[in-house]
Amino acid sequence: MPRIAFVGAGSMVFAKTLVGDLLSFPELADSEIVLMDVDEHRLEQTARVARAMVDNGDVGATIEATTDRREALEGADYVLNMINVGGTEPFENEIRIPEKYGVEQAIGDTLGPGGIFRGLRTIPTMLGIAADMEELCPDALLLNYTNPMAICCGAIHEATDVETVGLCHSVPHTAEAIADYLGVAQEELDYWVAGINHMAWFLTLEHDGEDLYPRLREAMADDEIYERDTVRFEMLKHFGAFVTESSHHMSEYVPYFRTDPDTIEAMTGTDYAGRMETATYLEGWKERSDDRDGALADVDTEDIGIERSEEYASRMIHSLETDTTRRLNLNVSNRTDAISNLPDDACVEVPCLVDGTGVHPCSVGDLPTELAALDRTNVNVQQLAIQGAVENDRNAVHRAVKLDPLTAAELSLGEIHEMTEELLEANAAYLPELD
Repeated sequence: MPRIAFVGAGSMVFAKTLVGDLLSFPELADSEIVLMDVDEHRLEQTARVARAMVDNGDVGATIEATTDRREALEGADYVLNMINVGGTEPFENEIRIPEKYGVEQAIGDTLGPGGIFRGLRTIPTMLGIAADMEELCPDALLLNYTNPMAICCGAIHEATDVETVGLCHSVPHTAEAIADYLGVAQEELDYWVAGINHMAWFLTLEHDGEDLYPRLREAMADDEIYERDTVRFEMLKHFGAFVTESSHHMSEYVPYFRTDPDTIEAMTGTDYAGRMETATYLEGWKERSDDRDGALADVDTEDIGIERSEEYASRMIHSLETDTTRRLNLNVSNRTDAISNLPDDACVEVPCLVDGTGVHPCSVGDLPTELAALDRTNVNVQQLAIQGAVENDRNAVHRAVKLDPLTAAELSLGEIHEMTEELLEANAAYLPELD
């Protein structure tokens, strides 16, 4: 049975979900699962619930818990990464300092000043994990869930030999949303999706051979449906394809929606589009963080069963272990030439065939010119952020922020430079030494 290490298992609810996913497959139910986190209190809560799943499900898995990363990685076959480096203070700095300058982020975990600085404080730890893996489990596969996905995975691709894929649930969640808008069962949708993480595109969308895009445009004309996903419907209207990340996320990656309060208000609708206001996510995250220490403390372990979620990790491991072929949208290096009109060193999100022989990115060819152009604006920022982190290059960090589409739409070059210096100073304790 495989040895599966969870790094960042103090992300308790998510770790619990992934453990349940693994145990739901009979072929994986005897796995050796090692939970690791630097926070012993949260780690013990995750371990307590995981052991209850094993006992209640009468499966043969073993659950270990350790605060020693090297101990967890020793001999691992798979490493699931879900770390959060720094906690609340830098996250708040990454939202509030740009807000002071007029850069109104909604989430700040993927691109923009927030995503860049989150990447800077996360990559050193990621590279440490990779270095340990190269020594202790060189044949293991790293499955990354930590954002900013493309920046973190890109750094591992650039600086290490560790086989790495990034896993994100935005594709199935978007398929679920589209199915709801159209009144079609999600499992009956056929689609082909490619691009970059949080900005991949439904290149085809069908049901029983019927192109669903005309129906989706008709649905967009319904005010109630439109208000549920304002930004994504605007992108569909103007660029011809539906994108894989929710409206409040997507509004940060382009210069069109967040440069004045009236536009933000106009785009603030219902559902996820109701989260368009600056720092709404931050305040919710802080509240959840305050509750996190007790997230599983009061759970009655007698009632904990094994359930399977929509997350990809368990399906991927099951395919690799049992030679069961699946197609999953994964984040991989574009050195496989999966998307021919994006840079070779970009981290792309494309359909991949997974079976007992490994992970095989599909060849997508060229994205439509306008979609590739939108993705490139984000890839440019990602590449410079990676350079800044891997090479300790302060100028690269500055240039990454200056090329960010939203920031550049709001501020002058001098203002961006000043803002970046303030972010560097405020978060110095969490960042690598930059030259």
